[in-house]
Amino acid sequence: MRYHTRKIVKPGDLNSNETLFGGRLLEWIDEEAALYGVIQLENKRVVTKFMSEINFVSSAVQGDIIEIGMEVVKFGRTSLILNCEVRNKLTHKTIIQVENITLVNLDENGMPTPHGKTKVEFVKNRLAQD
Repeated sequence: MRYHTRKIVKPGDLNSNETLFGGRLLEWIDEEAALYGVIQLENKRVVTKFMSEINFVSSAVQGDIIEIGMEVVKFGRTSLILNCEVRNKLTHKTIIQVENITLVNLDENGMPTPHGKTKVEFVKNRLAQD
């Protein structure tokens, strides 16, 4: 699992229990998945189609630094399936796990279109080839 994004839990991110609001965390996960998909598929028209069961393992509180990890489970013909884990940066304690986030590659008309990708590519390797 590669952890790409870090967030600090601020007062506006908290629920009435003074812990990180699950909706805020899901917003961050969806954004991270979309960014990951756009970069991997080299197309800005990538949307979330499905999120599997979401497992809230532990909570985060104000001041915690969390990191969002993504890894590719599978490249489909028009889709990309990701696995996500969010953890506390300092303790490495898991906060949430999402086994399956399915993204779909779209054409200019908003229709699913093949992306032609079969493996993870790193931007640094793409740049070296140009």
